[in-house]
Amino acid sequence: MTKYEKLIPRFLTYVQTETRSDETATTTPSTESQAKFAKSLETELTEIGVSDVHINSQSGYVIGTLPSNVEKEVPSIGFISHIDTADFNAEGINPQIVENYDGKSIIKLDKEGEFVLDPKVFPNLKNYVGDTLITTDGTTLLGADDKSGVAEIVTFADYLISHPEVKHGKIMIGLGPDEEIGTGADHFDVSDFAVDMAYTVDGGPLGQLEFETFNAADARVSITGTNVHPGEAKDTMVNALQIAIDFHNQLPENQRPEKTEGREGFFHLHKLEGTVDQASMGYIIRDHDSKKFEAQKALFKDVADKMNQAYGSERIKVVVKDQYYNMREILEKDMTVVTLAESAMKELGITPDTDPVRGGTDGSKISFMGIPTPNLFAGGENMHGRFEYVSEQTMEKATDVLLKINEINCR
Repeated sequence: MTKYEKLIPRFLTYVQTETRSDETATTTPSTESQAKFAKSLETELTEIGVSDVHINSQSGYVIGTLPSNVEKEVPSIGFISHIDTADFNAEGINPQIVENYDGKSIIKLDKEGEFVLDPKVFPNLKNYVGDTLITTDGTTLLGADDKSGVAEIVTFADYLISHPEVKHGKIMIGLGPDEEIGTGADHFDVSDFAVDMAYTVDGGPLGQLEFETFNAADARVSITGTNVHPGEAKDTMVNALQIAIDFHNQLPENQRPEKTEGREGFFHLHKLEGTVDQASMGYIIRDHDSKKFEAQKALFKDVADKMNQAYGSERIKVVVKDQYYNMREILEKDMTVVTLAESAMKELGITPDTDPVRGGTDGSKISFMGIPTPNLFAGGENMHGRFEYVSEQTMEKATDVLLKINEINCR
């Protein structure tokens, strides 16, 4: 029997509550379902004995504290996860349990077998021989990103409170909204989360320890054309859709997500819509290296300027907005928070995976706010869609890591 009896029941309860975020909203949290879920977490944390539990009015985060029970002074630590899920069907989530997985069988998600987890398609399944897997039923996402992290943090706090003999410094919990739409940490209230260091528990497979992220920007391109009858178009029509195509084709072809890996940056066109008269494009710009990142943004604007000059008017308008920066810039000044997590994993027989993440986390923004915050694994695989799954054993090991971090911190 696991020492975390409530971990999986908690997780299964959490994922069955729909909490998608909404990028078009102007409120924090962006959806009422997140606000209701936050209230339920506030109640649960209070009931298990966490101190000073409240919902921060600025950020929408559920904040709680476990006061230190050691006489000596040790660094205070925060643990953070997000409560929202990605923009994929999340209504009526019906988790499936696959016990003692053999690492080679095809797992049918729906009764008809239209959607399956096949090790030939998803080779990471081979890493879970003997594990109990939690999957979707093929119609929704699962929500392990990041309700696995939420469940692990709440279970970690519950364990410490239920075992007062376990020594710990000041521990703070932060469970926040809107990470999936990239705005959750924008409102994070550092003054209400007074810790020396923190971890987001929002990573993927066993051993992930992420402290190097992309630098990230969002770019919106608006294009104005001139629409006339195509039979009379010569030397008059200016097709906004054609301008969009021409603009995209002037960006480096080899700097697209599908052609890059590791520390290679990219321009990603994720939205294109319009007519001859008006068109718009949405891009994300990414690179780990800050100088290359600045050059990418400059190139983006240079292409627009040159095209406008050729047209003799401002047909193309570009708005580039920075989203987050590579947290390594902050963490490499003092790697204590990283080495603490590495030591915890190694003492538990887990090999830390410190490869740079081709993305970002709330920890990216929070690190630049003054709290060094790398990202720990929470267990999810194939996140954001119907093929998502998580291993019960990995979730237990993630909770073990939180306890071990605390243990080493108190030595």
